[in-house]
Amino acid sequence: MRSLVSDAGLKDVELDSAGTGGWHVGSPPDARATAAASARGIGLDGSARQVMAEDFARFDLIVAMDASNRRDLLRLAPDEGARGKVRLLREFDRSGRSDAEGLDVPDPYYGAPGGFDEVLDLIHAACEGLLEEIRAARPA
Repeated sequence: MRSLVSDAGLKDVELDSAGTGGWHVGSPPDARATAAASARGIGLDGSARQVMAEDFARFDLIVAMDASNRRDLLRLAPDEGARGKVRLLREFDRSGRSDAEGLDVPDPYYGAPGGFDEVLDLIHAACEGLLEEIRAARPA
């Protein structure tokens, strides 16, 4: 998403990444994910952090990768307005694949080799749709 936003020249879009669990806090991105992204010219950096209640005030949209994370985020949201900010990433996928395969981004962590590439394909398609929605919501 950062690459797409940068390529679109949108300098005022703030992006962040956080998990619903704390087990990887402070860790860098998974080496397999980093390698798969790097092969596409995408850099992954930073370290893991856990979602905080303050994120619901800071961000206009909170994106979940799967239904389980969405449920966790809805429980963490402080009020109905905050719950309305929670969406599944693949809701933005306009490629048509999400209808046939469901809306969860599969977790490639324990999967077969190549799973990270498959997940990057899914994420990229959804991020393109999200970028279109961001652009459409901006004043002309």
